[in-house]
Amino acid sequence: MKNRNLSKFAVPVGVIGIIVMMVVPLPTFLLDLLIATNITVALLVLLTAMFVERPLDFSVFPALLLVLTLFRLALNISATRLVLRDGDAGKVIHAFGDFVVGGSLVIGLVIFLILIIVQMIVVTKGAERVAEVGARFTLDAMPGKQMAIDADLNAGLIDEAAAKKRRADVAAEADFYGAMDGGSKFVKGDAIAAIIITVINLVGGFAVGMLQQGMSPADAMNQYSLLTVGDGLVSQIPALLLSVSTGLITTRSATSGDMGSSVTAQLGQNKLALRIAGGAALGLCVIPGLPKLPFLIIGAVVLLIAQKLKDPEPEAALAAVPEVERPSPDSPEQLLGEMRVDPLELALSPDLVDLVDTNGGDLLDRVRALRRKMALELGIVMPPVRTRDDLDLPLSSYAIRISGVDAGTGQAPPGTVLAIGDGLQALPGRAGVEPVFGLAGKWVPAELHYQAELSGATVVDRASVIITHLAEIVRTNASRLLGREDVRSLTDMVKRTHPVVVEELTPALLSLGQIQRVLQALLDEGVPVRDLVRIFESLSLRAKVSVDHDGLVEAARSALGPAIAAQYTSQGRLTVITLDPMLEQQLLESLRPSETGAFMAIDGMRAEAIVSEAARLVEAAEQSGITPVLACSPQLRLPLMRLLRAGSRRVQVLSYSEISGSTAQIETMGVVNGAYAGAA
Repeated sequence: MKNRNLSKFAVPVGVIGIIVMMVVPLPTFLLDLLIATNITVALLVLLTAMFVERPLDFSVFPALLLVLTLFRLALNISATRLVLRDGDAGKVIHAFGDFVVGGSLVIGLVIFLILIIVQMIVVTKGAERVAEVGARFTLDAMPGKQMAIDADLNAGLIDEAAAKKRRADVAAEADFYGAMDGGSKFVKGDAIAAIIITVINLVGGFAVGMLQQGMSPADAMNQYSLLTVGDGLVSQIPALLLSVSTGLITTRSATSGDMGSSVTAQLGQNKLALRIAGGAALGLCVIPGLPKLPFLIIGAVVLLIAQKLKDPEPEAALAAVPEVERPSPDSPEQLLGEMRVDPLELALSPDLVDLVDTNGGDLLDRVRALRRKMALELGIVMPPVRTRDDLDLPLSSYAIRISGVDAGTGQAPPGTVLAIGDGLQALPGRAGVEPVFGLAGKWVPAELHYQAELSGATVVDRASVIITHLAEIVRTNASRLLGREDVRSLTDMVKRTHPVVVEELTPALLSLGQIQRVLQALLDEGVPVRDLVRIFESLSLRAKVSVDHDGLVEAARSALGPAIAAQYTSQGRLTVITLDPMLEQQLLESLRPSETGAFMAIDGMRAEAIVSEAARLVEAAEQSGITPVLACSPQLRLPLMRLLRAGSRRVQVLSYSEISGSTAQIETMGVVNGAYAGAA
């Protein structure tokens, strides 16, 4: 705990100390200690940049670069103060000015300028450009990376924790390269400041020596100028180390190890290249005038290294083994992988990718919320939605696919919102249709959102249009989305809380396939299957008498009767349409069994009259804001529902047993008598 607190306050205290250094004079011993610290830390940063496996492992580097640059400038200021005031700046600077450059001002200036040129023109300029391009490419690639992560999450390939970590890595990578783009400017500015400070020190030291100390020009030049050059060299050596560190960090590519291991492995991977390089070094010995010994030593060492490497033939053989074992493109395993069809897929045209961009699009978050909503509404787990771009789609369009087949398509032009209502003629945009209810509207520019609302229109954003459409597709195709594995998961879930119910039902009475057919039939009729315990109990009772599919479905519906009736109850009232008693009796007498279930053996004109009259009564009620149901006897409900569906009339048919369990007030609004011209 103590070490953690010390680490927490080390950098803030250090920065404050740097500021103090710029104002308060330092003793020469402390200056020597800080200069040694500066050189050591710069060397440590360089070695760390070489040994990290990826740039993000040294994510603190941009901020550290700023602190060390500020530290070096503070040392420059402190050293300048001591040189001009006392004519002495410590033993380190004196050693660099006297021993390293041989006490010669010209040599010192030449070495100093060479260091500046190497740092500023060669290293810093290249690192600055690489950082700029890296930041640009990283930011451009962010939407695609985020989309790939969300697609893997929706497909179930990774869990939420892994997706969160990968998103954080992508964001951290973008932040790092953006910071490196700015951090490289610190190094460049430091090099420019070093030149200016050195020139100022040369002029200032010469003036102090002659005007204040009364020295001759030669003595002033010898004392102050050499110290100034020594100060410049002391500063530029760690500055060069940091510049090289910046270049190493920004130029690191996707290697799996540290730089030393990667360089050694990749340079030594080709034995022939080493042999040629060693032979070329030996060949230079024949050139007249060149010294023989250096090239002989280097050539021999390179050839010896090449000899120690493994021969390429065994490596090629080893590399060929995976190629043999790798399945061919025509192998059954490869073809089966490519044949896999996603149960639910959302394909977007390329210009709609911004909807899944985490910087502004929330479509994927809404898809995840929709899965929870569908689970609570229908009682099944909605399959993961694979979201991807499709180059074959027209621009501004999307497609919702179930098992690879289009179940719905729509439009969502970029930069627009869908305004639904009248009085939109004055607004610019193109005509559109709300995909679920078929309402006419107009795609208007997003900046005209409030103008469209003021005109009385209902404004819906693009993501809401797609999610609403997707939700409707899932509701109407819920039976197709319920697979055998899903039924197994639902059964296991019930078994954990009600083991007796499941053990009595399956596999003793019904198989998973038979249970799946019943649940699919319920979903196909818009009945949620959340109450699995009640459904399984009713199936157990019915299966002991008969495993007829229609009977099982009706038994489950009877158990869920109150819940089914509640779906169509409004303000405590349930509006129903009934059959004429005589017609109902005739239909009961016309029932005939078949392999696909019972059907009504009536003539076509009578069937058409029943369908038309029921549809007319339902449409009249819907115009008044009422959603009625057609009530009939339990034996007649399923055949009558099939008849109405065959006539493309989505009229909900409930049996008397289902309605009798409802506590709502029953109101009859019409009777279907099935009369038609020519009837007896």
